[in-house]
Amino acid sequence: MKVTVCIGSSCHLKGSRKIVEVLQDLIRENDLDDKVELGGTFCIGQCQKGVCVTINEEVFSVSPENVRDFFEENILSRVK
Repeated sequence: MKVTVCIGSSCHLKGSRKIVEVLQDLIRENDLDDKVELGGTFCIGQCQKGVCVTINEEVFSVSPENVRDFFEENILSRVK
């Protein structure tokens, strides 16, 4: 599974760095390094949605406050 976090200026200001850090930790804690490829990209083109995160081309709006729920609902549930 490929997970990409926008690190463009708008998303950066909305907390993309924190989201990347939390996702890295959660992937490691759940031993998913071989199943989840985490990457970054500049501007997905949907800045109004907040921090944009894609999973296999599907776009989600994520915030530092809901990143753990996002992980459980959209990443962990798909790889288990």
